[in-house]
Amino acid sequence: MKNQYRLAITAVMVATLAGCSGGAEQRRQANQDFNYLNTKPLQSWNVPAEAQRSQVDDYLIPVQTFPGALGREVDIRPPQQVLTLIPGTRVVNDSQGVTLVLARQADQAKLWRMTQNVLTERNVPLLSQSESRIETDWVSWEQSDEDVVVSSRYRIEKSEVNNQPTYRIILTDWREGTTEVPVSASNKERYSILMTNLMMARYDLQERELARQRAQELVKQIPISMGKDRSGLPVIIARAPYNVFWERLPGLLTQLGFTVEGRNRSQGIVEVEFRAPDDEFWSELGTMPIQLNNRAYRLQLGDLGNRTSINVTNTDGKPVTEAALESLAPVFAAVVERDNNS
Repeated sequence: MKNQYRLAITAVMVATLAGCSGGAEQRRQANQDFNYLNTKPLQSWNVPAEAQRSQVDDYLIPVQTFPGALGREVDIRPPQQVLTLIPGTRVVNDSQGVTLVLARQADQAKLWRMTQNVLTERNVPLLSQSESRIETDWVSWEQSDEDVVVSSRYRIEKSEVNNQPTYRIILTDWREGTTEVPVSASNKERYSILMTNLMMARYDLQERELARQRAQELVKQIPISMGKDRSGLPVIIARAPYNVFWERLPGLLTQLGFTVEGRNRSQGIVEVEFRAPDDEFWSELGTMPIQLNNRAYRLQLGDLGNRTSINVTNTDGKPVTEAALESLAPVFAAVVERDNNS
């Protein structure tokens, strides 16, 4: 059994509150230098015999030992944050690890199956596995803000607390390079959250793919025609909810000579580049060509409840002509119909 396995975590690190960039030195910077470590210890003030000692204690520094890191051992990286990508999830952090309190039993079951699949797919070695607990062997992380390759072992558990399903990740052992050392509280927190976010990101990706597949099934019955928006201006109307049509739209656009350059779901914006197909394409589709020039455009989608509006502007925000919109509506409808029959 291999003792090390490297996880691909770049996407997770971009999405989380990751540490400063620029190498391992960026995690232990001081203001200019570390010369403050050479400061001489404070000494008691010797009061001359003929002087009277002041009784004011406003500036008295308490004599006490304050535990904590000094100098290059101080980690200035921002803390990690758990990605709460499962609706209704509550996060509980403690000194041992991360606990997700889930809203539904079904979410726990899906997350547990997905965890098992991820560990299997990535050939993560396991020390033990049961119905409710998984103990991994060393999982290696190559991070630009670490001096060496660090490795960690995890215990992953599912249970029920106060009739609520939970999912828990605990970092149990720590290794720097090839040397096993005690894990610091900050590293235990950081890398417990990192593993949690890896699983959460995969869960979210899985759910998005299922939503896309459901949308493809629902969109087969979407009528598309011309209509008017709330202000009376001409728009294309797709008779499907916004979330359904949003998932299907990129596939429709690709078939019509559009290249999707960017999307913003919350704003309903799709940035595209149009290159008109040849005459043979339009003959096979059975429609007239789209009356758009070869250039960049912006599609603006609107949520109308059980319908979705589509408007098209150029990159300067100027709407295309009504004739161009009217040429686009039957083409959308024809592509949907062709997909239904394929």
